[in-house]
Amino acid sequence: MAKKSNKKIVDILNIDRAYELAAIIQYMGHHYEVEGMESPPLADEFKKSAMDEMKHAEDLGERIVYLGGVPMQKPTAIKRGGSSVKMVKDDLEIEYKAIKRYKEHIKLCDKLGDTTTRRMLEEILAEEEDHANTWEGILKKR
Repeated sequence: MAKKSNKKIVDILNIDRAYELAAIIQYMGHHYEVEGMESPPLADEFKKSAMDEMKHAEDLGERIVYLGGVPMQKPTAIKRGGSSVKMVKDDLEIEYKAIKRYKEHIKLCDKLGDTTTRRMLEEILAEEEDHANTWEGILKKR
């Protein structure tokens, strides 16, 4: 793969990493802050999701370094607080955005011939879709 292709891929992976870092912080904030009768299972789900996002950030960082880049350290915007319903809706929103972004980035990796990165992003995408399904299910129970 040409250096020009590597730079494009490093750039998109760093975008993804910044969003993953924000997701970690947002989920952990929700884990600490959720209150009410339904809070114990929600707190557990927020924490589990944060741990998944940490793995995504780690995988992205390792791939960025492998491709000759420097992993992003600054997260994107984070939403905090509110009711448990607001927290779940905020988290569902970040998952929907991640799904859209990963689909676009998978197409670019495919176009540039980077099968390894494409496969990694497909695995992350599957987990993001699972998170979205979880939050959608929780909201339907209300």
